[in-house]
Amino acid sequence: MKKWKCMVCGYIHDGDNPPKACPKCGAPAEKFNELSEEQRKLIDHSRITNQFHMELVGLMEQVKEIAELGIEDDLDPPCVKIFEKALQNATEIQQAIKAEIVGHISKGKWG
Repeated sequence: MKKWKCMVCGYIHDGDNPPKACPKCGAPAEKFNELSEEQRKLIDHSRITNQFHMELVGLMEQVKEIAELGIEDDLDPPCVKIFEKALQNATEIQQAIKAEIVGHISKGKWG
């Protein structure tokens, strides 16, 4: 399937033709450029990986919530230490994922 990129805002449209107006910024169809086959393949592949990243961000949010409950429960110092480590690691993983997605966007691997 063809892909079109809005040259005003970067929105990616899938379809045989560009939209009449960009759904994001309202730019007319003339502001869309058709992406090359290589760019289309990169976007299709990255959509899968980016979805994995987004799912991990959600899972890490659950880990953080559970870790906070464990810290509040305060059974004993070794338990609290594990929950604190889980909270820290989940936060670091979320931040690493966000940085990776920024890298994908800057390399055209988002759409």
